[in-house]
Amino acid sequence: MGEKVVAGPFDLSDRQRYRDKLRQNLTGLERLLAEKRFDRPQNLMGLEIELNLTGEDGMPKMLNGQVLERIASRDFQTELAMFNLEVNIAPHRLGGRVFDQLAEELRTSLAYADRKAGEVDAGIVMIGILPTLDRDDLVSSNLSDVDRYALLNEQIVAARGEDFVLDIDGVEHLTCTSKSIAPEAACTSVQLHLQVTPGRFADVWNAAQAVAAAQVAVGANSPFLFGRELWRESRPPLFQQSTDTRPPELQAQGVRPRTWFGERWITSAYDLFEENLRYFPALLPICDDEDPLAVLDGGGVPNLSELVLHNGTIYRWNRPVYGIADGVPHLRVENRVLPAGPTITDVIANAAFYYGLVRALAEESRPVWSRLPFEAAAANFDEACRHGIDARLTWPRRGRYGGTAEYDAVSLVRDELLPLAAAGLDAWGVEPADRDLYLGVIEERCRRRTNGATWQAATFHRAREAGVSRDEALAATTRRYRELMHAGEPVHTWPVGLPEPAPLG
Repeated sequence: MGEKVVAGPFDLSDRQRYRDKLRQNLTGLERLLAEKRFDRPQNLMGLEIELNLTGEDGMPKMLNGQVLERIASRDFQTELAMFNLEVNIAPHRLGGRVFDQLAEELRTSLAYADRKAGEVDAGIVMIGILPTLDRDDLVSSNLSDVDRYALLNEQIVAARGEDFVLDIDGVEHLTCTSKSIAPEAACTSVQLHLQVTPGRFADVWNAAQAVAAAQVAVGANSPFLFGRELWRESRPPLFQQSTDTRPPELQAQGVRPRTWFGERWITSAYDLFEENLRYFPALLPICDDEDPLAVLDGGGVPNLSELVLHNGTIYRWNRPVYGIADGVPHLRVENRVLPAGPTITDVIANAAFYYGLVRALAEESRPVWSRLPFEAAAANFDEACRHGIDARLTWPRRGRYGGTAEYDAVSLVRDELLPLAAAGLDAWGVEPADRDLYLGVIEERCRRRTNGATWQAATFHRAREAGVSRDEALAATTRRYRELMHAGEPVHTWPVGLPEPAPLG
């Protein structure tokens, strides 16, 4: 989202021109696909992590400009609000000891960023939603000073035409309103990229959709918002509601939200880009001067800038990405379902589970999406967000009988999905030591029925039972989380509760 854009007010002709350019871009993409112009298989993966800034007290610090100035690295950039940062890790080839390499790079980058943040009395926290965020933190005056964010906020607010309503009913019930998209900034996630050929795209995207619920079940890390305990992974409902351009009347008509799971299995990457044009009006109708079809006629590669920008304003949990590297176009699946944290080891374990599982499922002779209704995959995602590691998921029945059955998420992951993930990592050529270490983290979470969300909730309740006020329990939980996050041991090993105060004398 951090791409720089500058634009004045939009008028009717801007929107018409943008729609025309989008259609040209889509035709250009169709030609690129038909002419087989895309990059050959590279087995490349990429990683982005959104981060929070807090003070020693666990409260958010609106200092990303000052911190980024001190970090002075292109690997770090702004995110939506002034308490957010994002770190980008350069693409890596899947294979060998890639996960250990990623872990080491992340440790180095985050330790450096944390030291620099310390120069302004702040620190880095990797977490799905910061438990100490208050409604007053998530207002438009705290959006990062980047033209695109202000413009996006202005256009989404104008499209909606009224306040945003947040209504999430979980362990507790939160209802409130917002005059801006700023509450979206509470959601900090991990984005996993996988470059794929056009011929493989649909299988990989379908596989990613099918396993999104399992990813959330084992990786949930966002149980609190505005002092309320909600879903185990509260980011998806919050993200959908805080970017929802639909007033209630359009919701009642079944108009699709801009943050959504989708509604069908696909047969081509083209399906998703075409849906984006068919279902969603432009938010940022900014055109460049490129004629994509003329570029193609001349043997060049078009940027498809309008298509890329429009795609960036539709928040699919598995998003298609068109990009160009060294003059050659490529496609990526961007997996956006996971929260940030708790530790680097946990983030890398989640990544290993995803890349292995998607590889194995995409190559099955009877693919899971031919046996699992799409509606069941969408319902699984909702169930996993609500209940995390205690979710019950619908999955194709084992054996020759066919149909689907309901499984405890822990049993499904441990008995069926982890062996598939291991086979997938073998197919990528990942070293057995990396495979076993990181999939072992997922297995231990299942064995102990523990993830970031269960630790946060249990520690908060332990503090409350000891007589600590709600606000202080949330702050103390956040401080303890930050301490254990930087210590680096995976979350399934974390002791529940707050440390005993050291005796005086």
